[in-house]
Amino acid sequence: MYYGPELISSVLVQWAAKHQIEITYIQPGKPQQNAYIERYNRTVRYDWLNQYLFESIDEVQDFATDWMWTYNHERPNMGLGGITPKQKLALAVPASTFSLS
Repeated sequence: MYYGPELISSVLVQWAAKHQIEITYIQPGKPQQNAYIERYNRTVRYDWLNQYLFESIDEVQDFATDWMWTYNHERPNMGLGGITPKQKLALAVPASTFSLS
């Protein structure tokens, strides 16, 4: 987690303990330790979140679902050699084992 224990709800901590989930924190001032999430958050923010005014949570959720589908199925990723995440997954894992929906 990016936020330290002083900013985490005690309800979340209790829930995690009950489900045997360990909460680990990155070091203060070291967001690069959580680079995958930081990159995703930046992409969401710049690709669509800052570009629209939403009327409801349902509208945001619908837009996010559509965006994620496009991101995984249609948008080539240069970090993956110019293929989509779905294509990369198909190369790595037999289709009967896992699918990206």
